[in-house]
Amino acid sequence: MTMSSSEPAKDRATRGDEAVQPWDLPEQPSQSRLWHRFLRHRGGVAGLVVVLAMFFVSVAAPLLSTHDPLVISKGNQFLPPSAAHFFGTDEFGRDIYTRTLHAGRISLLAGTVAALTAAILGVPLGLVSGYAGRGLDTVIMRCIDTLLAFPALLLALTIVAVLGPGSINAMIAVAIVGLPGFARLARASILVQKEMDFVLAAQAVGATARRIIFRTVLPNSLAPLLVQLTLAVAFAILVEAALSFLGLGTQPPDASWGAMLLSGRGHLRRAWWYGFFPGLFITSLILGLNSLADALRDVLDPTMANQGNNL
Repeated sequence: MTMSSSEPAKDRATRGDEAVQPWDLPEQPSQSRLWHRFLRHRGGVAGLVVVLAMFFVSVAAPLLSTHDPLVISKGNQFLPPSAAHFFGTDEFGRDIYTRTLHAGRISLLAGTVAALTAAILGVPLGLVSGYAGRGLDTVIMRCIDTLLAFPALLLALTIVAVLGPGSINAMIAVAIVGLPGFARLARASILVQKEMDFVLAAQAVGATARRIIFRTVLPNSLAPLLVQLTLAVAFAILVEAALSFLGLGTQPPDASWGAMLLSGRGHLRRAWWYGFFPGLFITSLILGLNSLADALRDVLDPTMANQGNNL
């Protein structure tokens, strides 16, 4: 028998978890409206272009490369930028342009994987902690506070020192360092929302805690979490570069922006281009990610919907 459109919401809600519930998702702006608002944000568009360009040149590094990044060329050490070597060569005669592109693949992979891992682990912890409250909330938050008590780079150095140097261990360290930010943001979001009418309605009709957390609260928390994820990728790339700079990240002979900055530091007067181009790539990518995060914050924030052309 066809269900009447005038049937009370509560009766429809009790028909099972597979039915669409009226409290699950408050009305959200359409994707076309969000995209239109994003395009009006010049800084965000510029940041997106920079980030996409960086991802493209890194993924397509084997196609864009002009030399083998690992081949040593005796007699071609410290050649300045030219048509043969766009970014010059290093102390082993290796092409810096090619090595910079390949280093971007490692840095972007490490930053993206570390940030996603931190989000996957941190967001559920924060949501469960904020919804459960009392003892469980205290235990989880004190563990998170313990991680926050250490400076980020010092904590990452400690973890890598225990696990050993390497790009995989560096990603694990960066993920652990970034986890508290997602957990605290998710907890703050659920503490605000669990007192709202749509959550109270879900509780009143007997919705499970898992459904309330992941089907009701989480979708309404995606906007700040998406902004945090963008910032976390930038932070993870910086920390990975710092670990490689200190010799604890990507190991030679593989190329890494941080390791190239370390090697170029000792040849600044003789070969300024050695550290300049890897540093330029890091700076451009971080600025692009930060601009993109600012745009996402402005676009996804409901209070910015009627701000006109001042984004």
